[in-house]
Amino acid sequence: MKLDLVSNFLSWRMKKRYHQIELFMKYPHEVQTEILSDLLREAQDTHWGKKYGFGSIKTFEDYTKNLPLCFYENIEPLVERLRAGEKDLLWPGEIKWFAKSSGTTNSKSKFIPVSQQAIEDTHFKGGKDLLSIYSNLYEETTIFSGSNLRLGGSTYTNNKKNNSYYGDVSAIIIENLPFWVEMRSTPNNKISLMDEWEAKIEAIATTSIKEDVASLAGVPSWMLVLLHRILEKSGKSNLHEVWPNLELYMHGGVSFGPYRKQFEALMGRPINYLETYNASEGFFGIQDQKNAEDMLLMLDYGIFYEFIPMEKFDGVNSPTIPLSEVKVGENYALVISSNAGLWRYIIGDTVRFTSTYPYRIKISGRTKHFINVFGEEVIIENAEVALSHACEKMQATVAEYTVAPVFMEGKSSGAHQWLIEFEKRPQNIQAFADVLDQRLKELNSDYEAKRHKDMALKPLQILEAKPKLFYQWLKSKGRLGGQYKVPRLSNSRQHIDELIALNT
Repeated sequence: MKLDLVSNFLSWRMKKRYHQIELFMKYPHEVQTEILSDLLREAQDTHWGKKYGFGSIKTFEDYTKNLPLCFYENIEPLVERLRAGEKDLLWPGEIKWFAKSSGTTNSKSKFIPVSQQAIEDTHFKGGKDLLSIYSNLYEETTIFSGSNLRLGGSTYTNNKKNNSYYGDVSAIIIENLPFWVEMRSTPNNKISLMDEWEAKIEAIATTSIKEDVASLAGVPSWMLVLLHRILEKSGKSNLHEVWPNLELYMHGGVSFGPYRKQFEALMGRPINYLETYNASEGFFGIQDQKNAEDMLLMLDYGIFYEFIPMEKFDGVNSPTIPLSEVKVGENYALVISSNAGLWRYIIGDTVRFTSTYPYRIKISGRTKHFINVFGEEVIIENAEVALSHACEKMQATVAEYTVAPVFMEGKSSGAHQWLIEFEKRPQNIQAFADVLDQRLKELNSDYEAKRHKDMALKPLQILEAKPKLFYQWLKSKGRLGGQYKVPRLSNSRQHIDELIALNT
């Protein structure tokens, strides 16, 4: 009876919050104007606020005129000072948490500052709103009567002197969750935050089999690994035999499309799926309609949005527009200013609006070439540097190449498949592949994590292309000429399968 009362109370609270969500849906521009004003007022006495005159900024035009756009590289020196314990640089007070994210051209990893306000007013609020939206969509839900199985990352000590930490943003959230959330989650924090992935998967599988799991949360590629292990340990043929009350999977981080059929095959009966847009830099979007492929842009999380039309994208020299000027169907680079101290920060994602009343978006890609099917987020700079290294070490020369995913099938891990046209072939293709794979792990911490013991990604594969294959492919499409380029990294197999068909 007590459990039913708690469940009913939580469901009521979540539905009540939905009325506030409806408010920013109805008055989006007013809410965003207020967010910017609040951010500037709160940070006006910081190093950044004094440098760029936050106290004198009154309008959006003032703001864009006073402050430059920036990438991580532009603020990295300040982030390093924050990690050393300095205060009041980008946001008031001391930053105790840093979300470790994929590397840039110059460094293996980024350390995104996460203030206490960002934890509470952005990430926690996003989690609660996810459940609020779900409760509104499915009024008869019983997920609050069971446990949520969460699959997150790990945290590590950043600086012993000031007790600061870094880690995956999911782990930072778990570390800071209130006790009542911990009570309704599985596994416990000790297991959730284990840093050895193979041992963590085994421990979660062992523990969660005994629980009444009603919902799942985690990145699809890793969640598949866990669910296969749970079925192996339980001896059951599908997940509803393990958890009869399972009804929801909350996912994000990578495109769910390639994984949906695999999840459906494991379930035993249909469940609901809800997508989120929760990144190291902030919580941006939640799917708010049944069976939709877009997400509601969340406007009251202490994040102010700007957008760069991709046809005008020129790095930090790009022009931006406010939310009120975006158009449906256009592709925009996302720029944020946030309560974590990120100011006019280009996060690297691109979005496309599907609606402007309310504002709904789809993640359309990255501002740079990338491949991110398994959460590895390999960018073109990683690929180029690793390939150059392998060529130099193995005395080879590459004419053309493209990379695409080999999707997971059943219990088999995925992989990256490289189709390479060599001008000078290495003596040993497998040795070349090994060098290339190792260099990628050194350059990109996310790729390295997914390659750990081949759990999510097997070693990369190399296929040799015949001479002039890429030329023939471009010619067959009427794309000969300097303005046409071979796509280097792709999240689908469309290009590489066409090339392989010609490679006879």
